[in-house]
Amino acid sequence: MKKHLHKFESIFWIFVKIILYSLLLYVFVFILGRDNIGLTRLSRTMGTTILTFAAVGLLLINVYGTYDVGRRKSKPIIYSISLAVICTDIITYLQVMIMRANTGIHEFEIRGLELLALVIFIQVIIIIVFSYAGNAIFFLIHEPEKCCIITSSQESLDTISFAINCFRKQYKILAILDFRCKTAEIEKELEHVDTVFMYDIPAEKRLLIMRLCYKYKVNVYFNPYVEDIMEVNAKHYILDDVYLFNKNIKSLTMEQRIMKRLMDIGLSLFLGLLSSPFWLTGALAVKLYDGGHVLFKQERATIHGKKFYVYKLRTMKEHVENYSAQKDDDRITKPGKILRRLRLDELPQLLNVLKGDMTFVGPRPEMIKNVESYTEELPEFSYRLRVKAGLTGYAQIAGKYNTSPRDKLIMDMMYIEQFSILRDIQLILQTAIVFLKKDSTEAFGQKKDTGYRFVPAIDEDQ
Repeated sequence: MKKHLHKFESIFWIFVKIILYSLLLYVFVFILGRDNIGLTRLSRTMGTTILTFAAVGLLLINVYGTYDVGRRKSKPIIYSISLAVICTDIITYLQVMIMRANTGIHEFEIRGLELLALVIFIQVIIIIVFSYAGNAIFFLIHEPEKCCIITSSQESLDTISFAINCFRKQYKILAILDFRCKTAEIEKELEHVDTVFMYDIPAEKRLLIMRLCYKYKVNVYFNPYVEDIMEVNAKHYILDDVYLFNKNIKSLTMEQRIMKRLMDIGLSLFLGLLSSPFWLTGALAVKLYDGGHVLFKQERATIHGKKFYVYKLRTMKEHVENYSAQKDDDRITKPGKILRRLRLDELPQLLNVLKGDMTFVGPRPEMIKNVESYTEELPEFSYRLRVKAGLTGYAQIAGKYNTSPRDKLIMDMMYIEQFSILRDIQLILQTAIVFLKKDSTEAFGQKKDTGYRFVPAIDEDQ
C-alpha cells in the first residue's frame, strides 16, 4: 500500500486539495443559496460567485499558507487556511449582496449573516478534519527522516534539537557530531542518515559537509549567514561565457519610500480608528488596576541608529527595573498579561508610525541596551538599522518573542533584501496569524534542554 502511495503521492495530494477546496466552495454556495436563489441555478450570479471565491481564495491561501501537510503541523495549517477562507467568505458574500441589489428588485442590504456564520463554522470543521487526517496519512506513508546534527557547542545543540523535536514525526535524531571531528567520521554517519542539520558552524567547514551531502544524496538543512542571504537574492548573470551571481547592494528607491510612507499614513489612521475601542478598554484596565500611568515610553533605535521613544500601553508595574520580560515575570500586572497575550499593548505604536518614527513593516525596534549588547556579540546585527523600525515584520510572524538575536537578524535581513510593497501587504495580512500563535509571546529565560549531550571532538582535522 505504501509503495503504491509513494508512486502516485503527488497526484494523490493534488486530488485531496481539489476535494478540500471544492467542499469549502460547495458549503458557501449551498448554504447561502437558501437566501439567494441566483446561487442555486446556472446563472451569472452563480458563475461570478464561483470565480470570485476561487480567485480570492487561492490568492489568500498563498498569502497565509497552503495545505502543506507533512511540512507544517496541523494547527498552523488550520489557522492559515481558516483565515484565508474566512476573508474569502466575507469578500464573496459582499459581492453576492451587491449583485443581489443590482437585479433592480432589491435594495442593497446586509442579510443572512447567520447563514454566513454557519458557512464559516462548517468550513472550519472541514479544514480541521482535513488537516489532522492529511498529516496522519502523510506520516503513515513516510517514516521519520533519520537525522544527524552537526554543530559546535551544547548551547547550539540545545537550540537546534529543540526545534527538531517539535517535529518528532518528521525527524528522528540518530547522531550528533562536533563539526571539528574527522571528515571520515562525518562520511561514515552520512551513509546511514537521510538528513543532516548543520547549525552554528563556520562557513568553510559547512561547504565541505555540503559537498559530502551532495555526494551521498543526503538532504541538508543549515542556518544561513549574511553572505548566504546575498546569494539567495542575487540574479544570475553571464559575462561573455562566464557564469556569475550578481547582487546589487542598495537602499530603497525614492518611489518605494514614498509608496511605503503613504501606506503607513493611511493604515495607521484607518487601524487607529478601527481599534479605538480596544485602546480605550486597555487604557481603562491599566488605570483602574493601580492608578498609574496608562502609556509606557521607552527609548528604541530605528534607521541609522536614530533614537526615538516607542509608545505602549503599560503592562508592568511602575518604578521597576527595565529589561526584557522573563518567564513568570512578577513585574507584569494582571491586565498586562492579557494585553501582552493579545498584543493590544502595541496599539499606541500606531502613533509612532503616524509620526514617522516607525514604519508599518520592518525590523522590530530593540531596546538600546539590547542593540549594544547584541551588536557587540554579533556585529552584523547593526544591518537591521539600514531600514526604519517596524510595527510588524517577518521575524515577528515567523519567530517568537524570545527568538535568538542571530535568527532575528537573518529573518530581518531576508525582509530587507526582498523588499517590495506587495511583500509588505502580504506580511500585514499574515500578522493576523501572530494572534493565534500561543508561542509568539514566549518569554526569555525558558531553557531549551532536550536531553541531548554535545561531545567535543578529540581528534580534529588539521
